[in-house]
Amino acid sequence: MKITDIPFGTTDWSAIEKTEHPGITGKAYWRTCKFGDIRVRMIEYTAGYLADHWCSKGHILLCLEGEMQTELDDGRVLTLKAGMSYQVADGAEAHRSSTATGATLFIVD
Repeated sequence: MKITDIPFGTTDWSAIEKTEHPGITGKAYWRTCKFGDIRVRMIEYTAGYLADHWCSKGHILLCLEGEMQTELDDGRVLTLKAGMSYQVADGAEAHRSSTATGATLFIVD
């Protein structure tokens, strides 16, 4: 990722409007900012959330609160707890998220 043409700034995530994204079960609430070609999101998954799609977009993801599982299309399931992160390139392993208890994430893609 090359970051260019973005002046120094701060983001008050509590001031960014939430958008609702239903999963197969549960919901995800996104707060999204765009900086050129870079999308930055604060996402809250409700308890019982299961994504309704497999994603092949690259991300850098940090779990801020709670615990989530990331299922890869090869069958692996990885658990992220608060303070853990993952990174994946565009077009690499397809993945989808779920959480039994809820989670808050910070994602750059």
